[in-house]
Amino acid sequence: MTKRRFAAPAGRPFFMTHARKRIATALAALLPALVPLPALSQGLAQLVADSVTVTADEVLVARGNVEAFYDGTRLSASTITYDRAADRLSVTGPILITTPDGEVFTAEAAEIDPRLEAGLLRGARLVLDRQLQVSAARIDRTGTGLTALTRTAATSCRVCGDGPPLWEIRAARVVHDEVERQLYFDDARFLVRGVPLLWLPRMRLPDPTLERGSGLLIPELFTSDTLGFGLQLPYFVRLGGRRDLTITPWIATRARNLELRYRQAFRGGWTEVETHLAEDDSRDSGRYALLSEGAFILPREIRLEFDVEAVSDDAFLLDYDLSDQDRLDSRLRLYRLGEDGYALAEITYYESLRDDESSDSLPPLVARAERETVLRPAPMGGRLTLRAELDALWRDSSEDDPDALRDVTRAGMSAAWQGDRLVGPGLRLSAEARGRVDGYAITDDAAYDEAVLRAAQGVGVTLRWPLLRREESGAAVQTLEPVASLSYAAVQGGEVPNEDSRLAELDAASLFAIDRFPGEDLQEEGASAGLGLRWSRFDQEGRGLSVLAGRLVRDRAQGGLEESTGLAETRSDWLVSTSLDLGADLGLETVTTFDDAFDVSGAEARLGLDRPNYDLSGAYLWLEPASETGLDRVSEVSLDTTLRLGERWTVSAQGRYDIAAASPVRTRIGAGWRNECVTVDVSASRRYTDTDDVDPSTSFALSVNLNGFSTAQTAMPAAGDCEG
Repeated sequence: MTKRRFAAPAGRPFFMTHARKRIATALAALLPALVPLPALSQGLAQLVADSVTVTADEVLVARGNVEAFYDGTRLSASTITYDRAADRLSVTGPILITTPDGEVFTAEAAEIDPRLEAGLLRGARLVLDRQLQVSAARIDRTGTGLTALTRTAATSCRVCGDGPPLWEIRAARVVHDEVERQLYFDDARFLVRGVPLLWLPRMRLPDPTLERGSGLLIPELFTSDTLGFGLQLPYFVRLGGRRDLTITPWIATRARNLELRYRQAFRGGWTEVETHLAEDDSRDSGRYALLSEGAFILPREIRLEFDVEAVSDDAFLLDYDLSDQDRLDSRLRLYRLGEDGYALAEITYYESLRDDESSDSLPPLVARAERETVLRPAPMGGRLTLRAELDALWRDSSEDDPDALRDVTRAGMSAAWQGDRLVGPGLRLSAEARGRVDGYAITDDAAYDEAVLRAAQGVGVTLRWPLLRREESGAAVQTLEPVASLSYAAVQGGEVPNEDSRLAELDAASLFAIDRFPGEDLQEEGASAGLGLRWSRFDQEGRGLSVLAGRLVRDRAQGGLEESTGLAETRSDWLVSTSLDLGADLGLETVTTFDDAFDVSGAEARLGLDRPNYDLSGAYLWLEPASETGLDRVSEVSLDTTLRLGERWTVSAQGRYDIAAASPVRTRIGAGWRNECVTVDVSASRRYTDTDDVDPSTSFALSVNLNGFSTAQTAMPAAGDCEG
């Protein structure tokens, strides 16, 4: 049988045309009354059915695969009846109503009053965003954006036959506010596999279409040696479109903590403030933490950034598992970036949380201002960089230690020129020249003059000769690149304390540089030559391997450096650097330095493996002890892995192990399980830090999320098949 589209063809009796017009008009009002659409345009409804008949008493009946369309909304039913005399519209199921917003109604029958102001669905079910289904004995549409559901059961779990779902919320009445996108439950009971666990007289939850709204977030159960057994119960408060506040009480057997997180977005920036106010059995007085940051764009493209970190005691961050930081830095920064350079001004306050380190000796307060201009091309070709700098650091200590009393202010100007060109048979020649003048003001340290003027100059050239070979198969290309650099640097003026160049490092970038130190207090002196050889291979799939080996040779030893840096002697340590890239699957980078006797002074390796079913990242670090910085030998390995066991199970593990101390630093294992209606995460972690203020601690955490009520819900795995 061919379906007939409802229209008014020419030549038909007036009654037939008039009746069809009336039912089309009724449908145009019927669908908005039944379907949760806050605002609908006054479009035309269309009706398609296997047969349309009109009885003698002016009752129009559409039967068989009936489909009605109105403004993107679709209604499917078995029969639609319009009684002209009673001015009444009835729909017989099974009824299916879908909307462009993702809401789905199913029902056995529907009726509309003569004024079309309210709709009634019996034996109905409402599906929101294809996640949450609410079945009810009846659904009443008021026409005001509210839907009332009577004798309801709400769940996002698959329902198999007459058996209970994994979880459900039964209520005497549920009201769905489509404007606010909230669900209000009366006389609500929470059941797991049909067993009641919780009763609430009133409850409000967001529907899954709400991206951001006030309400309870995912609670988390935890237990730790420090805090005892407890619960985190976060509550999100929406303060308009650009502000929000998250209030999280921590209630534990040995601690009470109130966490407040405030966020606000502005037209030209954002800010976030996190505070913790705590009391626990480990301290007689209250404890606190303040963590805040933000960024703003000011007029003339100036950017402002700030970061504030403050705690009541050294152990707070570790006790409450907020961070592993052992130094805090609070910073205020202004900067402006341009095509020709940048301008920067910042001030930073440092606070040490280490047992063996005083905040006064860091130094605690450091200020810096600099302006850099880059000219391209420079008057002689190449690139000319001009820079002006002002640094200051202050200490305030009564200790009888010059390093904990000294204040230093430095003002300097520098110019650096760089250029390169191709010469000869494929040779690349790079040249560099730089010079700087610095003035120092040093107080509270008798070992140095109060005013010091110093100048430094340096010139250098680097020659590279890349040789290319294409393999016979044509699938890969190999390159062999000898590199040699020659430089000379000189310094005139008095001695100054080394405040900013204590962590010099030999790597692929510093091997061929004129200045190999991170700051300005320590400057290169004398002649030096960098010699290296790089071999690389790259195939057509983008995979590659690169190896660089080299060494630095000087005419004199460099003072002010630790032997552990590998740069202090006339002959530096050997440097071997490798980089392996196998596309999206595997990446490996290693850097190793060692002397002529093959005694390793430093080693670092980073591994990244990304596969469909698992991820793995690892790092290894080895550093020799340095008396200048007070650092002991560092030998540490860390691993972080995630294993995905199908669509539902996820297992993860993280760990850090201090090889030098033969002791673990931190370990964590976690497991997650999820299906279409619930997400469960459980984890166990152990922190081995043991100081005067911090003891080792083990903690466990458990969180359960009912999918279907969380805002901005991510896609869940497909529901499994029903057994039997």
